[in-house]
Amino acid sequence: MSLKNKAYIVGAYEHPIRDATGITLAQLHAEVAAGALADAGLTIADVDGYFCGGDVAGWEAPGVGPFSIVEYLGLNLRHLDTTESWGSSYINHVAHAVQAIEAGKCRVALITQAGRPRAERKTPESDHQGQRQTAFEAPFELPYNAVVTNMYGMVAARHMYEHGTTSEQLAWIKVAASHHAQHNPNAKLRNVVTVEDVVNSPEVSSPLHRLDCCIISDGGGALVVAHPDVAKSLNRPLITPTGAGFSVKHLNGGYFDILASGGVKSGANAFAEAGVTPQDIQYASIYDSFTITVMVQLENLGFCEPGQGGRFVADGNLISGVGRLPVNTDGGGLCSNHPGNRGGMTKLIEAVRQLRGEAHPAVQVPDCHLALAHGTGGQLGARHGSATLIMERV
Repeated sequence: MSLKNKAYIVGAYEHPIRDATGITLAQLHAEVAAGALADAGLTIADVDGYFCGGDVAGWEAPGVGPFSIVEYLGLNLRHLDTTESWGSSYINHVAHAVQAIEAGKCRVALITQAGRPRAERKTPESDHQGQRQTAFEAPFELPYNAVVTNMYGMVAARHMYEHGTTSEQLAWIKVAASHHAQHNPNAKLRNVVTVEDVVNSPEVSSPLHRLDCCIISDGGGALVVAHPDVAKSLNRPLITPTGAGFSVKHLNGGYFDILASGGVKSGANAFAEAGVTPQDIQYASIYDSFTITVMVQLENLGFCEPGQGGRFVADGNLISGVGRLPVNTDGGGLCSNHPGNRGGMTKLIEAVRQLRGEAHPAVQVPDCHLALAHGTGGQLGARHGSATLIMERV
């Protein structure tokens, strides 16, 4: 059953900061919440549902996780959801918010995300080191010291081995991101790069180069999802989720396809629920922790056949106004922002901007009425969660 018109995204806000030295995690959550509510024309008193991930619900926040941040924000709730699936959490939360609103659990849902890895000098590895040392699989995996760059390098190497993909094809994903980021005044990397720039940057984990990797940044964002009665009383564009999917992909005792992520199932479920196909999508926000992340997800979501990702992304096909499928028109995690090493929220916000017609004029997709946001929480090549959301302007 479609989610269409069951609830609407009425507020969206991305924090402009990229280095939050001197600003606490709680302050970031409060500022993005205030920004999204102001965008919607609502106040904190209107919020009766709150959705958050591990950036407030456990190891990354002081106090009693979500309860402490609920108190800090001054929320008076009827519903709380702390579902944690790392970078895919916030895309998953939108679907949960729509379901909660339809079930009568709340009428105005607030979703926030924030992080300070740059200010705290944390890498994706150190950010979750304590968890990994105590995880059930730790005795079997920690001795091999697998780190995030090595895992994604292994995925890229396998794609090249099986399909003849080249470093130059992967580089086009970074090139597209840089063409978009030049128009984003808040983007951390605004210089346009070439394929040669990417492949000549230092190798980080073969075959990935430095410019194949996302940035580490602070910041965050928030969304407000509202009941139809509330949404239609506001002077805001009506953006409705129409289809959602979520899937956990794990190692299955070693019997798994390293190039088939959870996006295979989450994407298929989202498209089926929305009643549309990949060819109907006018804009896509795709999690871009590395260039290979985008290529694999484009294949897994059905935008191109498995093994054809290299050809699909080449020659500017992801650049707005140039290619068939504009992707990450804010510059994405590769160039603009990857707050708290969790990129799902910013993917949603740029999709909302596109559907509203509020993206930068140089990258705005004409008459954009159908968009997709997809997030990966965890690591390709290992255990992770994939969330896909299809949204429509009505």
